[in-house]
Amino acid sequence: MAIAFTLVHISIMKRVTGIGGIFFKAKDPESLQSWYARHLGIPVTDEGVSFEWRERDNPEEKGRTVWATFPQDTDYFKPSHAPFMINYRVENLDALLDALRKEGVTVDPKVEQHDYGKFGWIIDPEGNRIELWEPPRK
Repeated sequence: MAIAFTLVHISIMKRVTGIGGIFFKAKDPESLQSWYARHLGIPVTDEGVSFEWRERDNPEEKGRTVWATFPQDTDYFKPSHAPFMINYRVENLDALLDALRKEGVTVDPKVEQHDYGKFGWIIDPEGNRIELWEPPRK
């Protein structure tokens, strides 16, 4: 009896490494930010809040998670109609977007590069826009 083995190459790529930010729509963003500052002590600025923390595997390196409100009529979350958007930290945005395209995920063709990182967007099966962020390498 002959036994056939098929070797399957499994590509192990880090995908999401953490939450980079939580963004949500508000009827009155400034008033809501003031409420969070007054009642929860969240130190809101014009750009939102940036919670700093240390990388587990490299404690000298700082990470951050952003919290921000957006006007109710913002186009930034489109085509999603959800009142929120989550930003996930990723290790290699280009490789991840390529893999997601091959898996049939809806990927926005737009990718933005800034001094604070590289951004791409996908849509989940329920129509929610998801932001993917590759922080700049130090």
